[in-house]
Amino acid sequence: MERTLILIKPDSIQRGLIGEITTRFERKGLKLVGMKMMHLNEAILLEHYAHLKDKPFFAGLKKFMRSSPVIAQCWEGVGAVKAVRILCGITNAREADAGSLRGDFAMSPQCNVIHASDSQETAAKEVSRFFKNSELFEYEKTEYMHVYAEDEIQ
Repeated sequence: MERTLILIKPDSIQRGLIGEITTRFERKGLKLVGMKMMHLNEAILLEHYAHLKDKPFFAGLKKFMRSSPVIAQCWEGVGAVKAVRILCGITNAREADAGSLRGDFAMSPQCNVIHASDSQETAAKEVSRFFKNSELFEYEKTEYMHVYAEDEIQ
């Protein structure tokens, strides 16, 4: 099973989309193994967005991400990284497909409701950046027999 990180961004918090976003992942059949609300400090923003630090929009991105708390969630499932990315839609929300979170709820590349890990490698780093091992939970998800074929989860 793969694990992946999502951040429910400040725009989603302010617009009351937490439940809607969480429900989409639950309905897909993914397993929530960690969740917490937090304010992002300068250090975590610099680490998380290091690949964007030289972009002209970086200062605005940091200001936006500090404007409200975020909710960090860790989801688990077979092919979780790709499944979550499909549910989110492309980063430029104005061009995201209808039915995706960004396509349904956003109009901006920055205020695009959610962050999602873009690869298994990135997901591993991001999950450990936002969660201690003690904040992630192992438990049997009894509905898996209705989500996956038996040979997919062994």
